[in-house]
Amino acid sequence: MRDQNYLELVKKVTMYLDNELSEREERSLLREIKDNPHYLRILSQEKSFREFIKGKIHRRKPSPALIQSIKDKIKISPSESTVPPNL
Repeated sequence: MRDQNYLELVKKVTMYLDNELSEREERSLLREIKDNPHYLRILSQEKSFREFIKGKIHRRKPSPALIQSIKDKIKISPSESTVPPNL
């Protein structure tokens, strides 16, 4: 049962950091964290891990050819337009 509570807390912390909680859920989580130093440690660890990942992982930029290829594939020709003709 304790593992389930831990997993639920980690899920809430993740959602909190992703701004996916409602205001009510966020207030509730922050109260839980305020009342339990262990919960605060979990939040701090998750924030630190995210900052580490952001600082260490460098995304490669796509080549201009790839960008153009994608743009070419999503272009809509005038004959394929979804705008209905005037009646």
